[in-house]
Amino acid sequence: MPVRRLITIPISHYCEKARWALERAGLGYVEERHVQGVHRVAARRAGGGSTVPVLVAPEGVFAESRQILAHADESLPEGRRLFPADPSTRRDVEAVSRWLDEGLGPEGRRLMYAHMLEQRGLMLRFNCQGVPRRERLVMTALWPAVVRWGRRELGIAPGTAREDEARVWATFEAVGERLRDGRRHLCGDRFTAADLTFAALSASVLVPPEYGVSLPQPEALPAELAALVRTYREHPAGEYALRLFREERHRRVRAVDGPAA
Repeated sequence: MPVRRLITIPISHYCEKARWALERAGLGYVEERHVQGVHRVAARRAGGGSTVPVLVAPEGVFAESRQILAHADESLPEGRRLFPADPSTRRDVEAVSRWLDEGLGPEGRRLMYAHMLEQRGLMLRFNCQGVPRRERLVMTALWPAVVRWGRRELGIAPGTAREDEARVWATFEAVGERLRDGRRHLCGDRFTAADLTFAALSASVLVPPEYGVSLPQPEALPAELAALVRTYREHPAGEYALRLFREERHRRVRAVDGPAA
């Protein structure tokens, strides 16, 4: 079969959503990793917009993580799909996923970057995993300019970290409230796109060891940031997301049909 190409920023949690869904469905792909900024050029060249992930597949180009999840679902039997056939449950799954994509995704990302852009060594080590050597060298040489660009692009300013910390905590509280009745999944009685989306997007503040690329663990982080990560990990919603990574991240629901990343 033609090789699927997944254009990514390796540490991106939206890209982790796509990797997780494709691997779960056994859809082989080759990952093409790029640093921030360059990713826009790569995305457009692949037929997408200005964001990643972008999946280039025999069936077409899928330029949003939610589109990639839906595409991966098409290869699976209904009982294993991320989007259930039952209309009511599907509406709930889609609503929760959209809420997380639009809230937790950008808020958690901005919060972590607000802390990590100050950590040049850690950022270059983990951010540049698998990217072309030239991109890594340019980012290293131009790091002060990269930091200024990143702050501007993400809207990081004095006070935004505190605000995002509160917003992410509010999302964890809402997820924890949904789980308070003892259910094992956010929507319905099985693992769905809502669960995958929450786990993947919460990874920005949980840095799970099972993530698709290496992330700095708390013992490698500055004390203040390590304490923040541990606080989120200890929340019931954080514990839930970490369980999903342990139990579901590397689970395959059918055999791989082509080259894997």
